[in-house]
Amino acid sequence: MSLRIVFMGTPEFSVPVMTALIGQGYEIVAVYSQPPRPAGRRGLELTKSPVHEKAEEFGIPVFTPKSLKSEEEQQIFRDLNADVAVVVAYGMLLPKAILEAPALGCYNGHASLLPRWRGAAPIQRAIMAGDAETGMMIMKMDEGLDTGPVAMVEKITITPNMTCGELHDRLSITGADLMVRAMAALERDSLKLNPQSEDGVTYASKIEKSEARIDWAQPAQAVHNRIRGLSPFPGAWCEMEINGQLERVKVLRSVIADGAGKAGEVLDGQLVIACGEGAVALTLVQKAGGKAVSAAEFCNGVKLATGTILP
Repeated sequence: MSLRIVFMGTPEFSVPVMTALIGQGYEIVAVYSQPPRPAGRRGLELTKSPVHEKAEEFGIPVFTPKSLKSEEEQQIFRDLNADVAVVVAYGMLLPKAILEAPALGCYNGHASLLPRWRGAAPIQRAIMAGDAETGMMIMKMDEGLDTGPVAMVEKITITPNMTCGELHDRLSITGADLMVRAMAALERDSLKLNPQSEDGVTYASKIEKSEARIDWAQPAQAVHNRIRGLSPFPGAWCEMEINGQLERVKVLRSVIADGAGKAGEVLDGQLVIACGEGAVALTLVQKAGGKAVSAAEFCNGVKLATGTILP
């Protein structure tokens, strides 16, 4: 059989999965994505999602409903006569009527080792928690939040200084290969499903703006994990006195460093900062409106006296 697939995804993370399926010759009969959002400096331009734009390049019909709860939207979905729906970071819970519409069900590519980090921000949360590994999982969706049985898994090591951006890209490519393999097994009627464990359930809640501010009172490892877990977006930040006034500075990379002092104390001229325990060296920073620069470049223009306490 040749699968008729509805693809449901929104961000850049989802694009490699969709293009890999197309590259393998699967028929993507339609794409569902989040509606275009206001963007631009004044928020006046509506911008299509990365998945939406890529689907249009391939000439695939794109649907962008604000909800799938109405009978009208559910009938539109049923009329596509899909064998299967492939869902990767779509950003909307699927009602029972949608889950049951494709003959073979709906399969989700999720970026964690379920049941750990169910929910919205599994990549960020895994790094922020200091996890040593994560992975991609293909699961058959049910009405719960990432609770369905698992079909395939590929583990990835999280190295000590890996950022969210780096892990995001690795997981995206891994997910594309895994989903292609899962759909091939589904075609052959050989895809095996295993229920998720009831042990180790954790939830990856959405990242709140308040979490991005660095708390120097935390141990150095926790500060470092937060910095890399939020890099490049939204970016962990702190305030520094620049030209006589406090300015917000994003910290995009750091490493654990030697040294100790009061929380937030500048320990040298190269952005080594004391934490509640230990210290971190800020290695890539970005002033508001500026480009990301190394600590050495930053310190050439901004003089932070040793002993200064960052708020």
